[in-house]
Amino acid sequence: MITQSQTIEISTATGLMRCSLFRPVDEGKFASIIFYSEIFQITAPIERTARIMASHGFIVLVPEVFHELNPIGTVLAYDDAGKDKGNQDKFTKTLEAHDSDTDAMVNFLLEQSFTTQEIGSMGVCIGGHLAYRAALNEKVKSSFCLYATDIHSNTLPCTESNDSLSRTADMNAEFCMVWGRQDPHVSPEGRQKIYQNLMQSERKFSWHEFNAQHAFMRDEGDRYDAEVAHECYRLASSFFYRSLR
Repeated sequence: MITQSQTIEISTATGLMRCSLFRPVDEGKFASIIFYSEIFQITAPIERTARIMASHGFIVLVPEVFHELNPIGTVLAYDDAGKDKGNQDKFTKTLEAHDSDTDAMVNFLLEQSFTTQEIGSMGVCIGGHLAYRAALNEKVKSSFCLYATDIHSNTLPCTESNDSLSRTADMNAEFCMVWGRQDPHVSPEGRQKIYQNLMQSERKFSWHEFNAQHAFMRDEGDRYDAEVAHECYRLASSFFYRSLR
């Protein structure tokens, strides 16, 4: 499908949040995906991924995940300075603040004339974590999580026992978990911890591991793996066609 895009601003509990919205130009109602970026916010690779998913017939809403901590419109560069600032933001913003952002986006999507009531979540890196976490909102029916960081390690700030691993049993969405075996940020032991937690919580999920590095979806830089990325787009579109039908 041919797509269109626009910039919108949504009021959240922690301030105004700018988002990019991608959707088909065709008339009608479409299921929605909240797509959470990596720490660099809405970069060109993130926009391209969002547009690809929208071209499969979805509404894709991409938030500035650290909107409270930066001027509106901030995009961090893929360099050491950008990485340092993004990681600083990651360890500053609480999971509870991310939760209220998700609630605001869900409410926005449910109010639009071009959306159905079906909402999923998707994300890369910390965004994979936030896509997982989004399932705490009962309106989020399915979550596609790519190399999600900090779930296994409980290193993001939150109140006691409100970390994402501990809250898994409270999530009723279906999950699709995708990993790179050569990812140094989520060790085999860390992946197994998440897998066992999903099993013990009796969640509905599928699990995929590829011989790939962290950030293999990002089509800039040496870690990009086009073949694996293509397969993940196929997995994601099929997953959401089924779970959000």
